[in-house]
Amino acid sequence: MTTGSLDVHEILRQTLIVAVKLGAPTLLASLCAGVCVSLFQATTQISEPTLSFLPKFTASMAALILTGSFMYATVHSYADMIFDQVIKVGGY
Repeated sequence: MTTGSLDVHEILRQTLIVAVKLGAPTLLASLCAGVCVSLFQATTQISEPTLSFLPKFTASMAALILTGSFMYATVHSYADMIFDQVIKVGGY
């Protein structure tokens, strides 16, 4: 009984780690672009709220393009681990 709950805890821990690995590149790229645009707006005193959308979008797309293979590998290995766990539980 306790080994099943330990496996569930491990699966939940791995799920959270995978979620952070998948979300971090685009979020960090958007954060950096937003900070750079905010610094630019503060130094030039331009108060246009729509100015940050295009740099954030471009940074997010660049991050997705550059880290897409890493994200695919992460999801693929996580799916393999989950399917292995399903096979172990099913007993087949």
